[in-house]
Amino acid sequence: MPNPPTRYPTPTEPVVEHLAAEVVPRAQAGKPRGMSYVDSLTPELFVPTAARPVRAKLRWLAADTQVMPHSHPWAQVAISTTGVIRLTVNHGTYIVPPSRALWIPPGVEHAVTMVEDADLRTLYFHQPRGRCGPGVPRDQEDAWRQCRVLEVSDLLRALVREMPTTPDGGAAISPADLRREQHLSALVRDELARAAAVKLGVDLPQDKRLRHLCEAVLADPTRHDTLADWAQDTGASPRTVARLFRSELGSTFTQWRQQVILAKAVSLAAGRMPMGQIAAELGYSASAFSAMVRKSVGQPPGRFLGQQDFNGSASGRPVA
Repeated sequence: MPNPPTRYPTPTEPVVEHLAAEVVPRAQAGKPRGMSYVDSLTPELFVPTAARPVRAKLRWLAADTQVMPHSHPWAQVAISTTGVIRLTVNHGTYIVPPSRALWIPPGVEHAVTMVEDADLRTLYFHQPRGRCGPGVPRDQEDAWRQCRVLEVSDLLRALVREMPTTPDGGAAISPADLRREQHLSALVRDELARAAAVKLGVDLPQDKRLRHLCEAVLADPTRHDTLADWAQDTGASPRTVARLFRSELGSTFTQWRQQVILAKAVSLAAGRMPMGQIAAELGYSASAFSAMVRKSVGQPPGRFLGQQDFNGSASGRPVA
């Protein structure tokens, strides 16, 4: 039987003293070989409150490490200052390079996988009853009740680095340090509210056959060229798979796979792979890749990926 997701107490519930070791690997039968599994990195030691509305923590995690599924009653932002991470929720998966961050609303179960060695910085946000978001007006909150990939400004990255990461349970924070944290928190929330959203999420289905196919495409999107070839791996007919894509995900296979390609391109760009090599790696000519990116996100690939375009001209800031 799989382990149930971890649930963490609200700020008003008692917190049980945690074991000294923050990370406890688990042996997981049936999991991909070579993957290392860790518990949820003690979020109960960083509970945000009205007095400390944003709490930060930092952990370095090796590639192919997965933080097990868990949830908590406060919102979260995941940022990797180095290395690409992948966050998976029930309805989808998100590839997050260092130039982006992921907002996770309260109560959403999620798992985090390190695609590369990563300095994982986590921010927890206090959410007053009935409210959602980093302090935005009520009429803007609906957009924050779902996961969002956000651009990370240079200022936001600097603020995150300055946030204190000391867990609860030790000496009380000094008044001076508390004031500084509160000032930083206000700026963090303001920068998040101003951050542009980027469509880097890939929806995932509930149907087991289609989920298996989608996970295979995520692992290697260029292994097959046609839906018929992918369907053959599942034992279902292409017509059945096409119907499942429409009913479960509201899109065609081609549209869905395009989102996978974009997410994979972001991951490759974060490793500073040249644009032409990214296109070839994903089975595109330079011109076809450029046209696909422009049609999908309304930006040239250089700007979307934070690299130089194929002609060598810079069209976006470098991936940090």
